[in-house]
Amino acid sequence: MDALKYITPKFFTTIKDYSKGQFIKDLIAGVIVAIIALPLSIALAIASGVNPEQGLYTAVVAGFFISFLGGSRVQIGGPTAAFVVIIYGIIAQYGMAGLTVATLMAGLMLIIMGLLRFGDLIKFIPKTITLGFTLGIAVGIVAGQIKDFLGLEMKSVPAEFLEKMIAYGEHLSSISWATLAIGILALLIQIFWLRLSQKIPGSLVAIFVTTAIVAFGHLPVKTIGDLYTIKAGLPSFTVPDLSFSLIRQMISPAFTIAILAAIESLLSCVVSDGMIGGNHRSNAELVGQGVGNIMSALFGGIPATGAIARTAANVKNGGRTPVAGMVHAFTLLLILLFPMPYASLIPMTCLASILMIVGYNMSGWRTVGRMIKRAPKSDVAVLLVTFILTVFFDLVVAIEFGMVLAAFLFLKRMSDVAQIRQWVDKENLDDPVLSEDISGLDALEETLAICQKRGMTLLLSHVNPQPYRVLEKSGFIQTIGPDHICESTDQALEKAAALAQEA
Repeated sequence: MDALKYITPKFFTTIKDYSKGQFIKDLIAGVIVAIIALPLSIALAIASGVNPEQGLYTAVVAGFFISFLGGSRVQIGGPTAAFVVIIYGIIAQYGMAGLTVATLMAGLMLIIMGLLRFGDLIKFIPKTITLGFTLGIAVGIVAGQIKDFLGLEMKSVPAEFLEKMIAYGEHLSSISWATLAIGILALLIQIFWLRLSQKIPGSLVAIFVTTAIVAFGHLPVKTIGDLYTIKAGLPSFTVPDLSFSLIRQMISPAFTIAILAAIESLLSCVVSDGMIGGNHRSNAELVGQGVGNIMSALFGGIPATGAIARTAANVKNGGRTPVAGMVHAFTLLLILLFPMPYASLIPMTCLASILMIVGYNMSGWRTVGRMIKRAPKSDVAVLLVTFILTVFFDLVVAIEFGMVLAAFLFLKRMSDVAQIRQWVDKENLDDPVLSEDISGLDALEETLAICQKRGMTLLLSHVNPQPYRVLEKSGFIQTIGPDHICESTDQALEKAAALAQEA
């Protein structure tokens, strides 16, 4: 059993000392997160090109298995914005059958990655790449909502960014001012609602308000029911028709789905660990994500992963075990069974505004701006190339090209700082040669934040010239204080002893 501990789900660890008090907290947190997930699941499904109920299928089925079999205490799984662009492209080219096969294959890949202990390797993907394609995805999501937000009369929206923008321009004269007004109202509600309440999501308030205005005012604004037929009830189990040709075509999209799911879920785990002071099992999380995606595909859902915002909401509302995520799934199941048909009254422009806010929040534009100012030019180049490829070409190409470019830049950086020494130079045999990029800088800043939070003083010893230049350019040296940079470990220990005495 010890040999399989690295893939043992957190559920079986936490259930050993589970209490009634914690169940009540998990129950409350699960219901609140379900309320948050409801409008997002519907909006993300429509943005991806599938029926609204399929977003809830994903949140129910994948959400349950990700919590039940995953490696995090508090992870909430379901559809996320990161998949919208790639799902839309797959459906446009291969239809729902292609997406189902790609999701199944991605699930298998995630399970294999977990069994082979690849969970610890995902974290070494450079932050420049993740920021680049995240920003690119955010731009793609916002661009995809323009039709519904403005109420443009268009039969279909092209998948490619440039063609999409050209098509919008050609149909701009068909704008519906009533639709635009409702969309702006939905945006304003979401922006300002946070000042009134942190418990009830602004997206849910926007849905209720705009739906009531459109329904009772008989406004000429298109709703979900005008474009989709919503099915209530349980999702049905369906095994897709498989062919060697389709499997071969889906290898690349499936790999992209698997990598995105792995990166986003493990990033969410790291964030939630910091919130609860816990430690997740990365490989167990990958296995749980894999099973969740397989089951989602078999029950008519779409790709799923850990949702950072919903996971954070779970933690803030008292969730501390996987039971909260399972309650979230059951709550959405009840919504799917009973009030789901009323979702047909929701204005499409309101859902578009919700996704615009999602795109804005996930873009990380402030982080990107800081990175461009302080990061080495090579890191900025990787970020911009990844971003441009994501927006104008394909997410698969962006990730692959970005990884190759980052690898070459790392090799160049290593060669720039490498020093040749004779083997007899015993004094410097243990002298490490460092090369630091923006990912290393971020790790140092996170370490400093943890130290400051715990009332600790951070000292650095023997900082080599190249990392020192990066730290100096970023302002980290000024933040930590130049007197906290020591020439040797002995000097750092002496300073630490002196600081301890002063305290």
